[in-house]
Amino acid sequence: MRNPPTALGAPAARREGRDKVTGAARYAAEHTPSGCAYARAVPATVARGRITAVDDTEALAVPGVLAVLTPRSAPKLGKADDPTLHLLQDDDVPHHGWYVALVVADTPEAAREAAQALRIEYATEPHDVTVRDGHPDGYTPDEANGGFPATRERGDTEKAFAGSPRQVDASYSIPPLHNHPMEPHASTARWDGDRLTVHDSSQGASTVRQVLAGLFEVPEENITVVSEHVGGGFGSKGTPRPQVVLAAMAARHVGRPVKLALSRRELAEVVGHRAPTLHRIRLGAQADGTLVSVDHEVTTHTSRVKEFVEQAAVPTRVMYASAHSRTTHRVVPLDVPSPSWMRAPGVAPGMYALESAMDELAEAVGLDPVELRVRNEPQSEPDSGKAFSSRHVVECLLEGARRFGWADRDPRTGVRREGKVLTGTGVAAATYPVEVSPSRASARALPDGSYVVRVNATDIGTGARTVLAQVAADALGVPLDSVRTEVGSTELPKAPLAGGSSGTASWGWAVHEACTALAGRLAAHQGPVPAEGLEETADTAGTADAESPYARHAFGAHFAEVRVDTTSGEVRVNRVLGVYAAGRILNSRTAKAQFVGGMTMGIGMALTENSTLDPAFGDFVERDLAAYHVPCHADVPDIEAHWIDEKDDHLNPMGSKGIGEIGIVGTAAAIGNAVHHATGIRFRELPLTPARLLSAGL
Repeated sequence: MRNPPTALGAPAARREGRDKVTGAARYAAEHTPSGCAYARAVPATVARGRITAVDDTEALAVPGVLAVLTPRSAPKLGKADDPTLHLLQDDDVPHHGWYVALVVADTPEAAREAAQALRIEYATEPHDVTVRDGHPDGYTPDEANGGFPATRERGDTEKAFAGSPRQVDASYSIPPLHNHPMEPHASTARWDGDRLTVHDSSQGASTVRQVLAGLFEVPEENITVVSEHVGGGFGSKGTPRPQVVLAAMAARHVGRPVKLALSRRELAEVVGHRAPTLHRIRLGAQADGTLVSVDHEVTTHTSRVKEFVEQAAVPTRVMYASAHSRTTHRVVPLDVPSPSWMRAPGVAPGMYALESAMDELAEAVGLDPVELRVRNEPQSEPDSGKAFSSRHVVECLLEGARRFGWADRDPRTGVRREGKVLTGTGVAAATYPVEVSPSRASARALPDGSYVVRVNATDIGTGARTVLAQVAADALGVPLDSVRTEVGSTELPKAPLAGGSSGTASWGWAVHEACTALAGRLAAHQGPVPAEGLEETADTAGTADAESPYARHAFGAHFAEVRVDTTSGEVRVNRVLGVYAAGRILNSRTAKAQFVGGMTMGIGMALTENSTLDPAFGDFVERDLAAYHVPCHADVPDIEAHWIDEKDDHLNPMGSKGIGEIGIVGTAAAIGNAVHHATGIRFRELPLTPARLLSAGL
């Protein structure tokens, strides 16, 4: 008889936690095969141009150097759908930091010395790295990232806005942002004949294998990619990055295993970034705050290597009811590194702008900001007209207000002062779409009463191993400690990447199906389990990716309290509260960690994280953690994360929604709104640095 299912929702500790803190967990750069050589990539030092000459004499003379690969000597690659991976194939330099050479040596020190000794000459070309409204090269693309239409329109926004009794017309700006995972990107590659084994720091080993097979023109089954432990990614490891291609190229060329670990200073220019976004939001409302029209225009940049359009106007299509709506994206191709995914792509910057504008509207109509949001709650998804599978943003707002003590808030701005310090509070709503992809998984029962679940999931620090074991134990009706999970290798059943807050839903669906089938088989089985065990497999293709008649999103509400020093301009966050409606929470401990981590990243977005492209040299100025300031412990206040019980039968067998990204979505806006409440000054450009506050006449 099956035991009552109790595993799901329990605060189970992460299974690999001890291995990580004791050093037993091995990351991509920590695999060192016998005879391993080391590679060092050489970035371009010009903003745009062509290589005209290469002198590798001094580099090759460095003791221990095995090879210097340049566009004149590198092996030719096969077709690449992603042109950022077509490396060392021609003399073009599309942006500063583009890799123009690769040095391979017996030691990392020799590789670094030789890379510095390499002499490369360029013919430079005029460059432009600055995005701005009205840029003559800007255009409206067909789609934004994620396949969303670049423009959506309902009604007549111009006419409706012009006739609205209350209006907000405001522009907001978010700079380029960088992912900066704790573990920089690294790969170790080894060829055995025509078989390739790679240890890669990646969010999806299956995609890495597929791409390498095309570039090196070998069958996928000849390639094994292992991403067993990954030290974060935040989207920057969601697709293969240059280091894995260069490591495999070098290993084949020198006939030895090769390791390539990028330095942190390289990451900004070669592994993607969140593109800067310029927003104009126009809200038209009745005198009571009821929205009539919503207009959200976004301008962003992309590289000339490939198009990537940050989908920052898309969340505006989801949040609030209005008869008239227009959301559109324009993109400017520049001589910049290719932007890519960063935690909550599009949604984080888009919701900062929208929720800031909603705060401005609340002030314009004299309405409490929480009440304004409640008043404009839609009955169905505004853009598609679909019914929501579940939507409890109002409940999140009201529960958050209760926990935060919002009812005691004085709505007047700039009045809470203690000496030179002003205090204020702010609120913002949050959303993130529910995404899911087909996955395969297997489940095996062994004679000793244990179970093994196998799926090529990637645990990027979220606790995927643990949560998938909980899903399995729940479906099997067995104790959690009897289930073992194997993840992070292309030798396991194929699975999608860890990204888009879709990993657990995608992998868990397949694990649930495999374990449910295994439980049924065991119930019908007579006698002991055979020595080889009993196994069932699952493939959710055709079900997980089936079109849903419902609009499926997670929702939340963020509240923040800040202190502003009027002498120094420094903003300190006293406390942050997040309340979420994210379906069934599968592990209360790891879920809280994800929510708190997202809010911490939101603090950085609001107050410290900033990157600039030097117009003269074309490079990112803030290229390491000394210049690009992520929140440290002293910056992180009392952070609370709570959730409401939400039952949603239209998601997956577990009833779960993604939780990895929604924590960042509304935090920056809540902090920005709190700064306005404290000071009475509206700041519309992030981050809210002391210099920015002081320049406003604080």
